[in-house]
Amino acid sequence: MLSQHSILKVENIVTRFRTQEGLVYAVNGISFELKKGELLGVVGESGAGKSVTMMSLLKLLPIPPAEIFSGKATFEGHDL
Repeated sequence: MLSQHSILKVENIVTRFRTQEGLVYAVNGISFELKKGELLGVVGESGAGKSVTMMSLLKLLPIPPAEIFSGKATFEGHDL
């Protein structure tokens, strides 16, 4: 059996926001991997970083105040 390669691979994404009070880390080191045919459900309390995680991957956050501080994401081998 052939091993499946990852379609989406997210490694140690850190997204933070600059505020008047200082830095707020909305996503701090999230990693996950999806192979063909897999689904991922993201659940959590309000303010846990679900939307910021997805918006970081899609580059939909306003920069500044948002900053994707570190990490790597690839889709089918291409950098996001």
